Amino acid sequence: MKRITFSLIHIRARPAAQSRGLLRAGTLSVSVALGRAGIRANKREGDGATPRGKFHPVQLWWRADRLAPPRTFLPLRPIGRVDAWCEDPTDRRYNRRFRRSANEPGDRLWREDRLYDLVMEIDHNSRPRIAGRGSGVFFHLARPAYAPTAGCVALALHDFRLLLSRIGPKTRIWIQI
Repeated sequence: MKRITFSLIHIRARPAAQSRGLLRAGTLSVSVALGRAGIRANKREGDGATPRGKFHPVQLWWRADRLAPPRTFLPLRPIGRVDAWCEDPTDRRYNRRFRRSANEPGDRLWREDRLYDLVMEIDHNSRPRIAGRGSGVFFHLARPAYAPTAGCVALALHDFRLLLSRIGPKTRIWIQI
């Protein structure tokens, strides 16, 4: 495996389209989809915005039934059928993974549309977790034509794999307007 070469990742919105952005890391420059409301400093639950700020990757989740384990220096965790992310600000599990029962609300990590075949968790609103300040802000796979996300950063599979192979837990992610 190559040594980590990206210590910093910059993400900025494109001037003409707030829900489209550019990710730069070293010599890598790739298109990304952003939240439908663009990048905002004051992120709120359900606002459709990608949070502005400085973050770190936490771990990588992947669909082991669809993809081989990606090359990365991040901790890896396979996505299970009952894995979900709590988006309810009144729940003690807010902005954390939990095992979801069939009738329980939450953002399922096991999806049919392939967007979450690779999911990089970042440390947005994690220490401390503040109810209502946004949950489940991930890097994940992009929809066709880089359609907007609900607040995440989305990349093409090839670009995501390349990025993952060159980052680790100490890589800084800087999302700017």
